[in-house]
Amino acid sequence: MLKKLPVFALFLGIVFPLSAAAQTSLVRFEGGIGSQPFARNAAGAVVANDVLGVNPGGRPWVISRLSVDVKTDGRISVDGRGLLLAGGGNIGRTANQTVHARLFCGGVAHNSGTVPLEASGDFRIEGDLSPTPPSPCADPILLIVSGVAPDGNWFAAGIQKQ
Repeated sequence: MLKKLPVFALFLGIVFPLSAAAQTSLVRFEGGIGSQPFARNAAGAVVANDVLGVNPGGRPWVISRLSVDVKTDGRISVDGRGLLLAGGGNIGRTANQTVHARLFCGGVAHNSGTVPLEASGDFRIEGDLSPTPPSPCADPILLIVSGVAPDGNWFAAGIQKQ
């Protein structure tokens, strides 16, 4: 029994730090910003309000609440509330859209799986980002994007929690 104790201690010393590292947050976002389809550039011309090459939805979108936690092992947990159209004939509705999360680290995209929006605009994403983001994540930007990755338009952006 005493001979097995050092092996067991070594096992615990390896497993617990690995599981603790997996529990560590890489980046968190609290709050969201809805998309606006157009912006003005420095010359005053109207242009698409793209973010890192991702075009906005064709109409404005609003989001009432967004909470996102990305772990160092690439797991992502998203709780979104009230992601709804803010203009057009479907104002206050979801237009039966599906969404996924897209985290940019240093301009490189890491995508989650896709989920449908509930009629209220609520959604939850639990899964892994692909590919796994680097640690640390340089200049993190989180978008909620329509459809299935790598396609889609952005509907909302996360506000990074420091």
